[in-house]
Amino acid sequence: MRLRSLLFVPGDRPERMEKALGLGADALILDLEDSVAPANKPAARQAIADFLERTERSGPKLFVRLNPLDSDFFVDDLTAVLGSFPDGLVLPKAEGAASVRKLADRSGVPILPIASETPAAVFRLGDYGEVAHELCGLTWGAEDLPAAIGAAASRDESGAYLPPYQMVRALTLFGAAAAGVNPIETVYPNIKDLDGLRWVAETAARDGFTGMMAIHPAQVPVINAAFTPTEAQIAQARAIVTAFDANPHAGALQIDGKMIDAPHLKQARRILERADQA
Repeated sequence: MRLRSLLFVPGDRPERMEKALGLGADALILDLEDSVAPANKPAARQAIADFLERTERSGPKLFVRLNPLDSDFFVDDLTAVLGSFPDGLVLPKAEGAASVRKLADRSGVPILPIASETPAAVFRLGDYGEVAHELCGLTWGAEDLPAAIGAAASRDESGAYLPPYQMVRALTLFGAAAAGVNPIETVYPNIKDLDGLRWVAETAARDGFTGMMAIHPAQVPVINAAFTPTEAQIAQARAIVTAFDANPHAGALQIDGKMIDAPHLKQARRILERADQA
């Protein structure tokens, strides 16, 4: 499943869902959690269920973000949308494999946990390999966690993450890699700062993330570009694969004056796989 860009759409705004289908996102996250006030949740559930039922599945994947497992809304959320066959479920405030199992046992739908929103969740980021077959990726967030630990902020004056949240981001990346699933970067909240978004998305792609969540349509093309290999990257990857194909017994080779070995070959194959998906 290609997941470069995942665009949030409020569940109580059905007109936005229709428009979002043509915005180029790889997935839409139809939201029942933070963007929907409690009084609007019943209407949002119905709007999402109706949208899922009438929408032809030839465009973006259609995910639904539920409310947390321990919330008063979770059961009604799941009951309302499951029969309309979402392509995936986003699980907020996930706390490791046990949380995934609780949802998977009731849904049978691929799950994308938001895996860092509580203090306990941070200590479960290495657990997801146990339920990798239930997952379509792993993502994180830095909005709920500061409040949970009594912190004043997650970023400094320049907008950069403070050390505790840099650590959580890294652990999410490694947790996803250990589980063998896609690591998805969290949202960039400044919707008018597309240059800042570009830097964050390109940095995430450099670090090993394979996609990023978006909160505004203008962010989608920037994110897609950042997570799509460039022509130069594709050409270099092809050269590496070709060199090893021609020398199958070599442990290391030299290309353009640089030594390459098995890790470079593995990375080159991943780049070509991503290019084929795009």
